[in-house]
Amino acid sequence: MIVAFSVAPSGGSSTDSVHDAVAAAVRVVRESGLPNRTSSMFTEVEGEWDEVMEVVRRATEAVGAYGSRVSLVLKADIRPGHVGELDGKVERLEAAIARQEA
Repeated sequence: MIVAFSVAPSGGSSTDSVHDAVAAAVRVVRESGLPNRTSSMFTEVEGEWDEVMEVVRRATEAVGAYGSRVSLVLKADIRPGHVGELDGKVERLEAAIARQEA
């Protein structure tokens, strides 16, 4: 499965920036050893259900240290028996775009 998630603290300091909290969450994801990618708004992680959800839980807990509340947005693509889809889906999309441009 692939999970795309965004996690941010609230109820903490009055600053608008959440980069330190997000950095703590991304560190948890990267240290998990699971395939992952972070963009400006989401972090994607790929693996089996239990291991992915454990990483999301730990990343959410890491962000909790930065505020009294945590907001978590999560989207999952659950496709049993498929691996390497974090890159595979993007590669198929790029190939389709290239075919349409030819």
